[in-house]
Amino acid sequence: MKAFRRSRHQFVAVFSADEAGTLSLLASQLSDLLENRSSYDSDPALLRLLPDAYPDDAEASAEFRRFTADDLAVRKSANARRIVADLAPAIGVTSATVVKVDAQAAQAWVRSLTDIRLTIAARLGIETDDDVESGDAVVRDLYDWLGFVQGSLVECLDR
Repeated sequence: MKAFRRSRHQFVAVFSADEAGTLSLLASQLSDLLENRSSYDSDPALLRLLPDAYPDDAEASAEFRRFTADDLAVRKSANARRIVADLAPAIGVTSATVVKVDAQAAQAWVRSLTDIRLTIAARLGIETDDDVESGDAVVRDLYDWLGFVQGSLVECLDR
């Protein structure tokens, strides 16, 4: 991948076919998780994505979740679907693909990349940087790569 860079009013990155496919798949899986959620208590990823508002008060947390979880999940899913849509031209292509996103899409990407990383971390029990180092090398590399993608976009947004 070539890191995101700012080009006038757009943010531009180049993804290999494998990178685009992997990121699209992860974003699609995140969207599916959020749209088809059942029990928050049994899924550490959902608990991380839609955390308790009041960790010391289960009743207040349940009440808060009742009023906010659906809207939050819909927004998070829409952000993930934005990544899938922006990467759609790269799917099935064997060469690198240039991806251009506007400022609004860039915000959706940053938020969704955070959610993808949180989901991976929750599934693997990653809570600190040291936990990342002790895991499977492939997953660690994926987690780090997602951080690179996100970081390059955040740097562009800050400029």
